[in-house]
Amino acid sequence: MSADAPTVLVDLSQGVLRLTLNRPDRLNALTEDMHLALRAGLQRAHDEDAVRAVLLTGAGRGFCAGQDLGNRDPRNWTEPPDLGQSLERFYNPTIRLIRRLEKPVVCAVNGVAAGAGANIALACDIVLAARSARFVEAFAKIGLVPDAGGSWTLPRLIGEARAKALALTAEPLPAETAERWGLIWKAVDDAALLDEAQATAQRLAAGPTRGLGLTKRAIQAAATNDLDTQLDLERDLQREAGRTADYAEGVTAFLEKRPPRFTGR
Repeated sequence: MSADAPTVLVDLSQGVLRLTLNRPDRLNALTEDMHLALRAGLQRAHDEDAVRAVLLTGAGRGFCAGQDLGNRDPRNWTEPPDLGQSLERFYNPTIRLIRRLEKPVVCAVNGVAAGAGANIALACDIVLAARSARFVEAFAKIGLVPDAGGSWTLPRLIGEARAKALALTAEPLPAETAERWGLIWKAVDDAALLDEAQATAQRLAAGPTRGLGLTKRAIQAAATNDLDTQLDLERDLQREAGRTADYAEGVTAFLEKRPPRFTGR
């Protein structure tokens, strides 16, 4: 790959903003430039009405191998690095952007998703993985703790026992097992991954964007809300959804027995 090639490829088509991690020679390991480019793409999804869904994937034979350790050689340290600062400056803003984006984020995991790469994928709303893909919570191999939201996401998706085992052993988890455990939405044939992920993103992009975004907000809030708080939130969000043009279009289309033409408003 040329040194001048962008570290994240960005393409907007039919309402889907495709963000492709683009360091295939390094299994898309994350650098500071790559972090900033990915964050810029996600911010664009926040800012532009033309973006109605996001598709995140990786170029080449892997999704993302996590942090690029090439410039973190302890033999060159004058003092240990502040990895908390790295999380605060780069990883945490990205995870927050994905979670707060009130538009669907689809992730297509090809090949390995390791360390922070795995946890960035799992922060997305709908995760599809090639059958050959593997998820690796690789932090234990270098004496670190899961980051990029991994310690929050894993136990919520698969329970404490499995989350601890994945994090403490760093054993690779095959895509089909990840699907069976409920860690991801679906494992698909390798050759079909991008087509199916693109079709999923396009279907969501053609949907009622405001309602989908409010649904995402409600489901994410349920992890920490009690029932009464969640009922109140559903009331408030449904009030907001009921005032959208997409709700009016959806009901009209149902009554007229035709497909709805949502506009995302």
